[in-house]
Amino acid sequence: MNMKREHGALTDLLHTLQIDVLTAHKTLVTRDWQDFDFVPEYNKFYYILEGEGWLKSGDAELTPVSGDLCMLPAYINQSYSALKGRPPFLKYWCHFTTSIGPFDLFQWIGAPLFIPVIDREEMDALFKLLVSLRTNSSVVARLREKSVMLEIISRYLEHVPITILQHRSEDLKRIQFIQSYIDGHMEGTLKVEDMARAAHLHPNYFIAYFKKHFGVSPLKYMNRRRADKAKILLSTTALSIKDIADQTGFKETNHFAKFFRKETGQSPTEYRLLHGGS
Repeated sequence: MNMKREHGALTDLLHTLQIDVLTAHKTLVTRDWQDFDFVPEYNKFYYILEGEGWLKSGDAELTPVSGDLCMLPAYINQSYSALKGRPPFLKYWCHFTTSIGPFDLFQWIGAPLFIPVIDREEMDALFKLLVSLRTNSSVVARLREKSVMLEIISRYLEHVPITILQHRSEDLKRIQFIQSYIDGHMEGTLKVEDMARAAHLHPNYFIAYFKKHFGVSPLKYMNRRRADKAKILLSTTALSIKDIADQTGFKETNHFAKFFRKETGQSPTEYRLLHGGS
C-alpha cells in the first residue's frame, strides 16, 4: 500500500473525527512543577511563552524554549519537570481528544513532538481565544472551541511530515481494500455478506470492525459513498439522471431522487444547477 493510498484511507476516516477540548489555561508553573511516568488518555499542547523545562514522551526527551509548540500524544508514557536554577515555563496549555472511532488521531499518525511557531502573534491569539471560550458555558462556546482547536491542530500539522504509524498500517490496508471494494461494486446490490467475504472476515465481526473504524454502519457508509459519487457525476458530466442513478446502484430514478434529496437536502436537478454541471 503506497503512501498516497494510505493517506487516502486516513482522509476518509477523518469524516468521523470528533474533537473535544477538556481544559485550557495560561499558567506560570512553579519551580516544583513535575510529574513522572504517567499515561494520559488525552493529548496535550504546550505553547511555551517564556522560561525553560523538561518534557519526556515515550523515549523522546525535549527541553522546549519560547516560541515552541509541543504536542504530547495520548496513551504514551510521559514525564515533565522544571529545571533547577532555570526560570520555569510560562505557557498556554490544553488537554484535548481527537477521536476517530475508538482511536485517537495521533494513534494513527506520527508527527514531531514540537515545532517552532513562525507566526507567534497569531498562535497567541488562538490560544487566548481558546482559554477565554473555556470560561463560557454556552453551547456556542463549545462549538467555537472545537473550531479553534481544529485550527491549532491544523497549524501544527501543516508544517510537519505526517506519517502513518507502522502498527496501524495493516488496518489501513484492510480499510482501503473495503473502500475500493465498495467503490467498485456500487452499480450492483452491495451486501454486507459479500463485503465480509471479500475482506476475509465473518459477517458479524465485519459489521463490528466496520463501525469501529469508520464510525458508521456499512449501510450508512455506502449511502455516503453513493451520494458523493452522484454529486461528482452531476457537477462534472452531462449524464442523464437515469444514467447517474444506474451508476450509483439505483434501478429506479425516483428512488434515486428520493435518496439524493434525503442525503443532500436537494434534488439531483437542483444540485446540478447550483454546482455547474452540464
